[in-house]
Formats: sequence, C-alpha cells, structure tokens
Amino acid sequence: MIELKTPTEVKKMHITGQFVAQVLTELQALADVGVNLLDLEDHVRRRIDERGAESCYWDYAPSFGSGPFRNVICLSVNDAVLHGLPHDYRLRDGDVLGMDLAVGIDGWVADSAITVIVGTAAEDDGRLVRATQVALEAAIEAAQPGNRLGDVSAAIGAVADAHGYPVNLEFGGHGLGRTMHEDPHVPNKGRPGRGLTLRPGLTIALEPWFARTTDRIVFDKDGWTIRSADSSRTAHSEHTIAITEDGPLVLTRRDDERPPLSP
Repeated sequence: MIELKTPTEVKKMHITGQFVAQVLTELQALADVGVNLLDLEDHVRRRIDERGAESCYWDYAPSFGSGPFRNVICLSVNDAVLHGLPHDYRLRDGDVLGMDLAVGIDGWVADSAITVIVGTAAEDDGRLVRATQVALEAAIEAAQPGNRLGDVSAAIGAVADAHGYPVNLEFGGHGLGRTMHEDPHVPNKGRPGRGLTLRPGLTIALEPWFARTTDRIVFDKDGWTIRSADSSRTAHSEHTIAITEDGPLVLTRRDDERPPLSP
C-alpha cells in the first residue's frame, strides 16, 4: 500500500531529513585513519538522544536479517556494502566506508547514506564512489511527477552500465514515511516508461549501490552485513526525496554537498 503525503507531512519529513543530513556531515568529518567504528556509532547515539529522535534500526528485525538489529547506524567497510554492523575496527588508510542512517522525529522518517574514502583514495575506489553519486543525481532528476518508477530505475542502471558496474536487484530503494520501509520497491535497474506513475506526495529513498566486479552478494555470519561475493570494493549513496508538483525535493540534502563530478 502506498501512502501519499500531504505538503505538511512532507515538511515534517524534511525536518527529519535535515537532521540525518547534519549527522552524516559530522560523521564524514570524523571518519579518519585510526578512528574506531564504535566511536562513530557512539557519536550517532548521542546525537539521536540529544535531538529526541528515534533510531529506525534499533530492534529492526526483517525477514532477511538476523534480528533484532542493535545498532543505530550501518557502517560498511570496503567489500561490505549494506547493513554493516558497527564493530571494533579502526579505519585504515584507503578504506572505503559506507554510512547509512535512518531516524524518525515526531513520527516521520528520513533515510540517507554516503560513502567516503578514508585517507588516501585509490583511483578505482574514487571512480566507484562517484558513480553512485552520479547515479543518485540521475535518479533524482528522473523522479518528475508524471514519470514512471521505471524511469528512475533506468536512470540508475544507465550510469552503472556506462561505467561497467554490474547491478544487483535484490536490494534497492524504497518508499518511506511513517516507517523506514514502505511500498514501492525501487530497483537499481529498470525499463523506462514502466511501473508506478510518480505522483505528488510520494516519498521514496533512492539508493544506488554498486560492487566493482559482481552483482552477487553474500551475508556475513552476523546475519546482517552484506558483501560483494567476489570481495570487490563497493559504494552506496542514498537520499530521501518527495515528489512535488514542482519536481523532486531532496529531503536529506547536505549543506556542503556538491554536484558529483563524472566518474
């Protein structure tokens, strides 16, 4: 079931989105060589408590995970791409770190993710990260009222194809609002002109993620962390958007965010 949001409800989600954006900006500055993932987790817990927000991850127990999830952020390193459990690990020079955060404020949710390279960036890793950013912006641009969901998915897939990255269809974007995961599912590849018509009030999280050389995934023994099946490095970018009469509104845009350079 898809619930279209009123303009007032979209404004409430935007408030949540700006908090998520601010916390991710803080984490981007904190993530450095020698920093422990658990310190990043602790920072997020403090910020959530200070704001009076609620973590969407704590006690999350979907069918695909080994629940309940007992962290407030997903931190995924190198070949890990989704649902990475924060653990006792100190970041190393060249690590690729994905940070995915979803919270609720006053009953309304926003979800966003960024990938950063710690210290010295390898050229191939930088290209991979930028490709997810370019794909995200292409998806946002395609999310115009009257377009189809397939147009959004196709925009992501076109960027992946142009740069030779395989696309996994098991996990992708999703609706959200009162809860973190709602209909519809937004695959990272699709056919233009197909699927749901995008209407004002639809709120969705768009999240292109790519592994460098495979579309297959494996789960860690922790039951949550998802890795590329061939251990190739990965990247993930995500924004929550609302479809409005005037076009897509990005609810989790960061103040310091710059348009990505082409990979």
